[in-house]
Amino acid sequence: MSVTPIRLFGDPVLHRPAAPVVDFDKELRQLVADLTDTMHAAGGAGLAAPQIGVGLRVFTWDVDGEVGHLVNPDVTPVGDEFQEGPEGCLSIPDFRFDCRRHLTVAATGWNMHGEPIRVEGSHMLARAVQHETDHLDGVLFVERLDAEARAAAMAAIQGAEWAGMGAWVPRIEVSPH
Repeated sequence: MSVTPIRLFGDPVLHRPAAPVVDFDKELRQLVADLTDTMHAAGGAGLAAPQIGVGLRVFTWDVDGEVGHLVNPDVTPVGDEFQEGPEGCLSIPDFRFDCRRHLTVAATGWNMHGEPIRVEGSHMLARAVQHETDHLDGVLFVERLDAEARAAAMAAIQGAEWAGMGAWVPRIEVSPH
């Protein structure tokens, strides 16, 4: 188990849909452990595999003392109520913006051993499940904001001390031949 660097806003991996997990093996269990350790070290309520540079459909959460993970999630809103409130992201550190989410969701998927699981939650757990599933689809929560709020969020993010640190920079090497 280890704490892994978190990819920041601007990193292309955060904008690519993640691939479904097909092997429920030792590597997957290690990934879940790394996600959990990294999430706890960063003080987050959730963390998706793309946020540590792994393009697989896996995320972890820690909400109200409940720690869990979900592999290949399928999320469905329960009811037609919404919540609007502050949301943050470990890939967009130090910012929180009001984001609209379903109040209650049900998620199905698998655990790291390939056993089917169902998670149902409301309020913060519902927000975390939706947020992390968005990461698996290559969507950042700021993309869910209305146009005015998104413009304000983008301006704030561009002025952040870490802005640009997530930008991918090609590595150029000279061939020895």
